[in-house]
Amino acid sequence: MLEWLLVPLAYLTGSVSSAIIVCRVMGLADPRENGSGNPGATNVMRIGGKKAAAITLAGDALKGLLPVLLAKMLGVDGLILSFVVFAAFLGHLYPVFFEFKGGKGVATSLGVALGVDWLLGLAVAGTWFAVYKISRISSLSALVAATLTPLYVWLIVADVNILVVFSVIALILLWRHKSNIQRLLAGQEK
Repeated sequence: MLEWLLVPLAYLTGSVSSAIIVCRVMGLADPRENGSGNPGATNVMRIGGKKAAAITLAGDALKGLLPVLLAKMLGVDGLILSFVVFAAFLGHLYPVFFEFKGGKGVATSLGVALGVDWLLGLAVAGTWFAVYKISRISSLSALVAATLTPLYVWLIVADVNILVVFSVIALILLWRHKSNIQRLLAGQEK
């Protein structure tokens, strides 16, 4: 029963906004009010450059990775693990510490994928990287990686609870990128 306490803990961990913290520490503009308005690594790159973006990306991935690793270390079953995965992801999207205004969830979804299985995380990251090398469009890379993640889960993890949660995450990522999709279809995405 105490294992279920990992779910709110994962949400709180996910609620720590790396983008906002990095920008404050580095004396940069608030990412919620500048650039695209999204508190994520891509927008932080626009505001503060590659170093700030890399720190943000690492922070967002870690806040997904750490609660999942803790849950696995404690030996939770697939159902609880799936809730931990979703709670960390949801915390990034709707952070309690930052007025429930979070990022799109790409880096945090990578972090939870790495926590579930390093091969899963490698497949997701490899897909993002391959698409980015070809297209040079971050949002397209994220969309392709998100769309393929449930397939990777099915092939690598083979747990229905984890498959369901990553399918929901993929749908949410697509929804959170709807403006990017519109710009991609119009040929206007940077």
